[in-house]
Amino acid sequence: METAEFNLLEKTELRIERIALRGANLNQVARLVADVLGLERDEVLVIDARDDLLTLDILRRTVDPYLVVGKRTALLEALGRIPGLTVTPETDLCSEGMLGWIGMDAGEAREALDRGSEMAEQIRGRIASRAIVFSTGPEVIRGQIEDTNKPTIARRLEEEGFAVAEGAALKDDVDYIAASLREAVEDLGFGLVITTGGVGAEEKDRTIEALLSIDANAATPYICKFERGHGRHAKDGIRIGVAQLQGALIVSLPGPNDEVKIGMKSLVRGLDRNLKKRELAAEIAYGLQVRLREKMGAARSHSGGTSQS
Repeated sequence: METAEFNLLEKTELRIERIALRGANLNQVARLVADVLGLERDEVLVIDARDDLLTLDILRRTVDPYLVVGKRTALLEALGRIPGLTVTPETDLCSEGMLGWIGMDAGEAREALDRGSEMAEQIRGRIASRAIVFSTGPEVIRGQIEDTNKPTIARRLEEEGFAVAEGAALKDDVDYIAASLREAVEDLGFGLVITTGGVGAEEKDRTIEALLSIDANAATPYICKFERGHGRHAKDGIRIGVAQLQGALIVSLPGPNDEVKIGMKSLVRGLDRNLKKRELAAEIAYGLQVRLREKMGAARSHSGGTSQS
């Protein structure tokens, strides 16, 4: 089972109380504490030394609890071997937050950690299986066109075992779209978020920009490219996008329903293969590129090109 690191929540001090100091090497103390707790040696620093007290700071934000739990006895025994540092029966370790696990009974603490890890894994599984679908565009918001994309996507995901919610239609605004995507992941706990529309080359198309605002490393491959400024093309092409936010996957597909179906076929296939973000985006883009070439070929044939009967 993969072990998650716990956030120390700014409580990074470890105090060694009721000891006797006489010429002890504080650098040696810091190195020993790091070794016993499984930390890097430059991650532990002695920040205060008095007659019967040493205070150390752990220079990191997270820690693997399995590395520190129940280490009190081992740490005190090791400290007692340092020249100039005397450990007595009254010597103790004191810390708040996660570092307090050092003093817990190892067996009981590990059982508690195992239960917590199992619960966390179950929660992650439930989140990963929850999906929400958003459409974009004023035509959908005003009810001028039927939103066929949400039910199309919902049916396909439900076939794959997802619990699917239909989100609101989003206006073409970068900040509004980005805020809605963040809320879906951070507040509502969805593990898969899908948007349709707003990925084109017109100025009003803002979904990809919103995606990049929440994940600067989002994969946004082109489906096709245009000459910027030609006709209504304010941008240089049509892109899809795959982003990640706090472990959740966000996928932005085009608006036409036939392209949504093709994109979903590629998405499901990629999820089954556990593809990474960029691989998944490439898989989706390729399927849509093939479809676009077919459309363009059919259009040229219809407009006067040669055809076979």
